[in-house]
Amino acid sequence: MSTTDLQPTAKIVEGSDGLLLEIDGQIVPNYDATLTPFDEGDVVTGHVVRIDKDEVLVDIGYKSEGVIPSNELSIRKSVDPKDEVEMGEEVDALVLTKEDQDGRLILSKKRARFEKAWRRIEAAAESGEPVDGTVIEVVKGGLIIDLGVRGFLPASLVDIRRVPHLDEYLGQTIECRVIELNRSRNNVVLSRRAVLEEQRREDRERILDRLQPGMIVEGTISNIVDFGAFVDLDGIDGLIHISELSWSHVNHPSEILSIGDTVSVKVLDIDRDRQRISLGLKQTQEDPWQRVVDTYNVGDELEGRVTKVVTFGAFVEILDGVEGLVHISELAQHHVENPREIIQPGDEVKVKILEIDSERRRLSLSIKRVEGQVLPLRRPEGEAPAAPAEGGAAGEGYDNVPELGLSEDVFAEGGAESPTSPEAVAEVQAAEAAAEQAAVEEEAPAAAEEAAPADDADSQA
Repeated sequence: MSTTDLQPTAKIVEGSDGLLLEIDGQIVPNYDATLTPFDEGDVVTGHVVRIDKDEVLVDIGYKSEGVIPSNELSIRKSVDPKDEVEMGEEVDALVLTKEDQDGRLILSKKRARFEKAWRRIEAAAESGEPVDGTVIEVVKGGLIIDLGVRGFLPASLVDIRRVPHLDEYLGQTIECRVIELNRSRNNVVLSRRAVLEEQRREDRERILDRLQPGMIVEGTISNIVDFGAFVDLDGIDGLIHISELSWSHVNHPSEILSIGDTVSVKVLDIDRDRQRISLGLKQTQEDPWQRVVDTYNVGDELEGRVTKVVTFGAFVEILDGVEGLVHISELAQHHVENPREIIQPGDEVKVKILEIDSERRRLSLSIKRVEGQVLPLRRPEGEAPAAPAEGGAAGEGYDNVPELGLSEDVFAEGGAESPTSPEAVAEVQAAEAAAEQAAVEEEAPAAAEEAAPADDADSQA
């Protein structure tokens, strides 16, 4: 009789789904049927049953427990198993070896996560969706992000603006977009900046939908440049042009604003296609021209300060932000060849209001019509009146100087509150050039040559 004939025959019990066997008339459990079938390279799921300092044991329903060495727990370096798993925790692990030389089942948690991560990263790269990861290292040139795979985030793509200290991101979970992927080299390059820029675009669209011209909104000064100041309106920047900062003349925005200031501004215009917002600061302040209309009348006399002397007269500021023109013919009872014979910038003088044009925001003033006028009332220390221009008796060439009253475009339209704005200055210079050209054509060549240096000085002043 052979040994084969002595072995008991086993038969699966009908209706037991293979879980019971009949052996020599006895019903016994089929233990092999309870084992999960798997091969090396498969990902299995189990529960942590033991945590040692260098390995973790996992019950995956096999005849023996699986072992995860500490270096197979995470892509991080030098990990403590207790920091990576907890007792009873369900984990996924990739089967490395069904039986090593000691007969143990060897698993890898990090490789199972690696495989899952690659599938997720590849899908995100294809769809353009962002991925989340934790910053685990700061390296030369950027950050290492734990995605289940080590992803590299270059320093230039960490934020919209340059980040001086990358250490502040260590341990943070951040959202990035996959911009480069190479499975064969395990290479993943990320960009957080792309995500932030997209969010910024969405924020801008949301803010633009909410804003309307005429609204008064609050913002923070984010930058100051020569031509104005930028205001952060909770995600989108608007520009206050220098001409819209104050009712009075402003040489540079830094005279009245600083970065970080909180300001209330009026929305002047919105270019939705270019996502640009024009703002006004002076529109939220009292209009000094309204004070002129409410307070003064033609014929009133008041004190003012000379702000600019030009060939055809002088500008005098009577209130902050309000200047009027004293034409050369209204400077003195006698003919004035050069306004600097009479006054200088900074002089304080008395003036009489000749005309108020509230629609065009223009004032016509006179010095010579103030009785008992003594010029100047006060002059800045160290300044003396310019020497009278030589060549020409009183009255000579007077008819050639244009009478620039309120009907003339001395000020740019709507810009009389700031007659030294670029537009107004351009028109003033054009008027000066016309006056000088007329004088040159009428006067003798010798007189024109003598007058030229004085004219140049005026234009440069």
